Amino acid sequence: MQELLHTVWHIVLHSLVDTAKLIPFLFLAYLLMEFIENKASEKMEKTMKRVGRAGPVIGSALGLFPQCGFSASIANLYATGLVSVGTVIAVFLSTSDEAVLLMVSDPQSVGQVWKLLLSKFIIALVAGFAVDVVLKLTGFKKKEIDLCENCGCDEEGGIFRSAVYHTVRIVIFIFVINLIFGAVFETVGEERVSSLLSDIGSSWYMPFITAVVGFIPNCASSIILTELYIEGALSFGAAVAGLCSGAGIGVAVLIKTNRSKRENLMIIAILYFTAVISGVALQLLGI
Repeated sequence: MQELLHTVWHIVLHSLVDTAKLIPFLFLAYLLMEFIENKASEKMEKTMKRVGRAGPVIGSALGLFPQCGFSASIANLYATGLVSVGTVIAVFLSTSDEAVLLMVSDPQSVGQVWKLLLSKFIIALVAGFAVDVVLKLTGFKKKEIDLCENCGCDEEGGIFRSAVYHTVRIVIFIFVINLIFGAVFETVGEERVSSLLSDIGSSWYMPFITAVVGFIPNCASSIILTELYIEGALSFGAAVAGLCSGAGIGVAVLIKTNRSKRENLMIIAILYFTAVISGVALQLLGI
């Protein structure tokens, strides 16, 4: 009984810590959205849209920093129509959660950090711009929505209260997600998952599998993939595929906040196939 309580406490504590890391990013993102919706002039809105055209460049660069909060923030910005699909794709692809920190802390792999970052930046940049160009040619247009429509959060208290309200709602959702996957990894065991992946780590089809693993909205997935790469159990291409699809909690937040299921499925599909194609290409090139 005591061991069970210890395990439950460990899962809850770990989930709380992972969730708490995202709060500043989420709050600032919601505060920005509230400001634009309620206080910004038309000139500022037009400026945001002009910057949006260069979004994939900014997104590809910012996503490289070792954090997972920016992917959640960009999902919120997309839900209200402030950034393009290409920008979201670029951020998701370049985000690596704990990968960079793990590689920097390992003397044998610290020299490989630049290769990972450069690869992910190029993949994110090319994919982001390509997606925006293709969607523009097809006439795709994201419908802008009111963040506070039908929720009553903007009736009083101003943008600060509204930002707090939306932050709390999404934080609760993220905490539940972290609890679920924390329990899964605690039950199954990260060692068992690592062993399964390492057994087929050199196979040509490995990027197809690691790209699926990357979608798990928990930092454990990026940790497993990075450690297996450091140990030589995964090829660089397979690791990149998993880390490209591994957008932290970003995909889960996108599904929660963006009302269009069709758009969400489109973004997830683009993310997966870009990650797989990039991983297979890197393997074929022997990088």
